[in-house]
This record gives sequence, structure tokens and C-alpha cells, in this order.
Amino acid sequence: MAKSFDVSKFRKDLTKSITGMSSGFNDPTDWISTGSYALNYLVSGDFHKGVPLGKVTVFAGESGAGKSYFCAGNIVKHAQDQGIFVVLIDSENALDETWLQALDVDTSEDKLLKLNMSMIDDVAKTISTFMADYKAMAEEDRPKVLFVIDSLGMLLTPTDMDQFQKGDMKGDMGRKPKQLTALVRNTVNMIGSYNVGLVCTNHTYASQDMFDPDDKISGGQGFIYASSIVVAMKKLKLKEDEGGNKISEVRGIRAGCKVMKTRYAKPFEGVQVKIPYETGMNPYSGLIELFEKKGLLEKQGNRLKYVDLKGEEHLDYRKAWMEPDKMNMIMSEYNEKTAPVVNTQDDEPVEEAVELVTNEQE
Repeated sequence: MAKSFDVSKFRKDLTKSITGMSSGFNDPTDWISTGSYALNYLVSGDFHKGVPLGKVTVFAGESGAGKSYFCAGNIVKHAQDQGIFVVLIDSENALDETWLQALDVDTSEDKLLKLNMSMIDDVAKTISTFMADYKAMAEEDRPKVLFVIDSLGMLLTPTDMDQFQKGDMKGDMGRKPKQLTALVRNTVNMIGSYNVGLVCTNHTYASQDMFDPDDKISGGQGFIYASSIVVAMKKLKLKEDEGGNKISEVRGIRAGCKVMKTRYAKPFEGVQVKIPYETGMNPYSGLIELFEKKGLLEKQGNRLKYVDLKGEEHLDYRKAWMEPDKMNMIMSEYNEKTAPVVNTQDDEPVEEAVELVTNEQE
């Protein structure tokens, strides 16, 4: 009789013999909110999730579109709320402590490590050195860690530095995209099996292609393939007062967020999130428009109607729907409505279903 195949021994021997390989699935177990319920839903399929640990997320957009607000502000703040240690790499020398604290980010050394560096090689060495030490720790001693790079587009290559010192301003356009791709690709392989995540910002530039007018992300397309989530952002002026009335003065920005890639929800959907300069972003911003697109809120004259799971109608003005209780009700019922149904009964329902199909065919 042939000896049975020992899968566990084979798996153990294989993972030991090949460096950098792990076995099993690496589905995310820890998620960090973006601070926006609408954006959370678009990138993860859940209003209360957001961006995952163990993966790479990229926010790309023009200057002033809200990239740093989301990544270095909201995401860092919510990560710290979950006990996740944050390593913030600032390549732009633009993230002031006062600004971060205004966004409720804890800048104390036991919660945040801020590094100022401008070279791609230095960032790669920092992440690889950390991961080598991280893997050497006992599994129960490994903390949850989030790396944030703001931004990829401002990182330099050694050639950039050499040319600058010689007064040659040509730049290193050939090698930089390859090095950025290598940085992200290697990071994905390093963090995939651990509670370590990477969130990056990057710049976009206007497309010169009349057949493809969408803005292009700098640094090439290579690193996008290695990312699990890519959000493109557009800056729009916010000309509204606190009550939502139109005014001529610019009071903030409307961050247009379009999900270009996600492995956890439907891509190419977007939302506009209002970020007033004085009060900051309301986490419910953009939800009404999202619910209208999903058909959950329907216009009836100058009011909006919602039918709950019990069949009861709720009719109110748009401003009234922004109340947290009403938004939470719709989010909760929508999650319940779209949750997968698990059949916990015996085989009888299957027989009934077969009988029903048979009767319909007759």
C-alpha cells in the first residue's frame, strides 16, 4: 500500500527551503478607516473598513487635492486609534507637527516615527531593515505597523542627486519609474504575510492623449500593478457655507475620489468629499450622493425618500438626511441587505427548490 502524502511536512520543508515564500491565504484581517464612510465603502466594500494591512494602497492626485489630508491625517489617526504604530516617511518636508496635531494625530514617539528622507534607496533600506528585524521577533511580540510615504513622486534617485550637484537638471526619468516599481513590488512581497501595511501618496499630471483624457500617475504604471487599492483624486473648489448654501467665497475643497483599482469592491466608482478649511471633513460627506446612485434614496420633489427593510417610508429634506442617526440607519440596513446568506438548514430547502423549478418547467 502506498504511503500517504504528508502535506504538512511538505509545506514546512518547502517554506523553509525557499526564502521569502509563505503558504496559505493572506486575506486582510485588519482594516484602517479613511475617515470617510463613503470612500471606505468604495475601496473595501464595507462602510467601516477602509484600507488593509498587509497590502499597498496608493492615493494619487494633483497638488492640494487632499492626499496628505487622507493619508498622513485621517488614516494615521484611525490607525493609532486601533493601536497600530505608524512610520511616516516625509519626502516633501511638508508635514508639520502642528498640522498633524490639528488632525488629531498623536505625534508622541511611542505612537509615531516621522522620518525625513528624499532617496528611493534610503526608503527601500529602511523598510527592508525593519522587516528583517520584524520577522526575527517572536510572533506574539510583533506589533501592527503602518508605513506611510508622502510622497512617492518626490523621491529621488542617486543620478538625480549627482546631476543636481553638477548643475545638470535633466533628471533621471528612465530609472526612477523602475526604482519606484521595484520599491513597491518588493514591499508587497515583504509585508504580505504580516500585519504591516503601506499607504503612499503620488502626483498626477494631465494626459496629452485625446482618446484617454484621465490624468496619469507619475512614476509609470508598474507600481500600480503591485498595489491592491489605487485612488485618483481631483481638487474642486468648495463654495458653500456650513448650512450647504451656495456662496461666492471658497471655504474649502471638494475632493473628487475615483477608485481606479481595488481588489475588494467594484472599481471605477467615485465620490466627492467636502473638506471645509475651518471644520474639516464630515465622515458622512458624500454618503447621500452614494445612496442616490445605489437607488436607496429617491427624489420626490425637493425631498428624498428611503424605504427601510420593514417597508416603511422615510421622507425628508436633503439637509436633514445628513444627521448621523439617519445615515447610520441606511448604512446598517444596506450592510444587512447585501450580506451573504448562509444556508444553515438541512437538505429539505434544496429539495423544495428542485421541486419549485420542476413545477415552473411544467
